[in-house]
Amino acid sequence: MSRLPRSYAEAPAEVPNRPLDPDEPLPTVAARSAGYHPFVYKKMVIGAAGLPRPRDGDLVRVIDRDGLPIGFALWNGRSQIALRLLSNGANMPGRAFWETRLDEAVRLRRDVLGLEKSTDAYRVLHAEGDGLSGLIVDRFADVLSVEIFSLGMYQRIGPILELLEKRLGTKHFRVNVDERIALAEDFPGRPIASPKLPPRVTIHEDEVRYRVRFEGAHKTGFFCDQRDNRREIAKFCKDRSVLDLCCYTGGFGLSALIRGKAREVTCIDLDEKAIAQAKENANLNQVKPVFVHADAFGYTRQMGQNGREFGVVVLDPPKLIPGRLDIASGKRKYFDLNVLAMRIVEPGGLLLTCSCSGLLPAEEFLILLRAAARQAGRSVRVLAVTGASPDHPVGLDALEGAYLKAVWLQMGERRLPSGPRQDGLEDDGLDDETGPD
Repeated sequence: MSRLPRSYAEAPAEVPNRPLDPDEPLPTVAARSAGYHPFVYKKMVIGAAGLPRPRDGDLVRVIDRDGLPIGFALWNGRSQIALRLLSNGANMPGRAFWETRLDEAVRLRRDVLGLEKSTDAYRVLHAEGDGLSGLIVDRFADVLSVEIFSLGMYQRIGPILELLEKRLGTKHFRVNVDERIALAEDFPGRPIASPKLPPRVTIHEDEVRYRVRFEGAHKTGFFCDQRDNRREIAKFCKDRSVLDLCCYTGGFGLSALIRGKAREVTCIDLDEKAIAQAKENANLNQVKPVFVHADAFGYTRQMGQNGREFGVVVLDPPKLIPGRLDIASGKRKYFDLNVLAMRIVEPGGLLLTCSCSGLLPAEEFLILLRAAARQAGRSVRVLAVTGASPDHPVGLDALEGAYLKAVWLQMGERRLPSGPRQDGLEDDGLDDETGPD
């Protein structure tokens, strides 16, 4: 594989432009079994059935071992996810299929959810949740910001963007493929940008404004999934001190100040670029939170030792379980960080604690939080468990799309920490205050 470009300055001049109307005749691939989940892994594939042979990125007809039709999928023989199902049944998906999928997605955001009445930043396409596995598109003002997880989607991104731009009236786009995904799918995945893509845009969520910078940004550039949670946190913040841990570009902290009328807000992040962007966002809104460049583990530990308490603490760390081999270590980090955060919330205060790790189910996260509360010596009530905003729909056939968990905890009285853990965590080596070096 060629070296991955580091920036959009190295992006290819031409956008991949494979037609949405498939070539005829379609290759056929047989699978041992396939339910309704859009992923068919390589180990479940029998192989090509006749000619023509499938090329990576092709739309293929999928049949079962008895030759009965399963549906149509994008093929990549070099990926562990060899088939990404687009449709079930016998009707071949051509351009009309893609147009219908996009129309349904846009209609949900505009007409059903009415997002454009309050914001110009929202998720337009949410991969499996919108029936287009491997493709995520966010809108930021007049820019479409795309994240791709599939070779087949990358090859067709040109005509897809043309269709979306006609429906949304946007003027610019940028396309990103995470290096880890490009390696897994085994294709270069160079970043792509429209010729006059601005380096940044200004977006708004109701009265709060944010600047989104594209070069070097995480994911698509801004986390639309927390929109409703940012709005909801304001209800708890009036005249309180608020701590926004892992603040990234200041989303929760600014909402606490502007919407919530918090007395004071402190924003913490280890990423210097994120802190700089958060400061720019604060200036944009003419508010003055306190910004601290620090590690969340070390900062919360120090606040606990100093006896400092906050009325509201928001804990929204980056994904701590990126893969299956990281589950044990990631759970330890979540546990340790929540123990530390629970200790610095004043009695009666709120801890909003989040996990964006799809490999940590909501039930396991709650069990982990119960163990953390016992270790921290706090009584706790769960007020609500929420997730991503509804422009991130989840297909019932692909429940891992419900990756975000946001647990709203009212912290009660202090009590003695528990003895040996009784929550299935004792064998994981979860020691108190053992955050990453």
